[in-house]
Amino acid sequence: MDPLDTFLTTFNRLDKTSLSLLDIIYHPDIRFVDPAHTLNGLPALREYFSSLYENVRSIRFAFDPPIQSDSRAVVTWTLHMVHPRLAKGRPVAVEGCSCLTFASDGRVIRHRDYFDLGAMIYEHLPLVGSLIRTVKTRLGS
Repeated sequence: MDPLDTFLTTFNRLDKTSLSLLDIIYHPDIRFVDPAHTLNGLPALREYFSSLYENVRSIRFAFDPPIQSDSRAVVTWTLHMVHPRLAKGRPVAVEGCSCLTFASDGRVIRHRDYFDLGAMIYEHLPLVGSLIRTVKTRLGS
């Protein structure tokens, strides 16, 4: 299996009980960036995913066909997640994009995620969510 396929398949198997899979898909010197965090190194990434998945009831990514060239890939996706503190525990779907760079050993050494943090979290919180939805409505989005 090619490194990108391995990454996508393994990533979708991650949950709070399977964080050892991070070692398979991420290089020890991973640099991970998303709208809320910049992390360096596999221990920091493991800690982040541990806290991220701690209360998640279910999580999966629907990956679109990737764009790949040499050691780089771009993958658009839709995250489907259920978390008791978001949207009153109802499913949340958020679209995003991951830019990946693979090291010579086939593991990801750079991972940059782009997504709307408001759509993922803030819009589903009491009080803050209604304020954000009002602002978006007024802006016409």
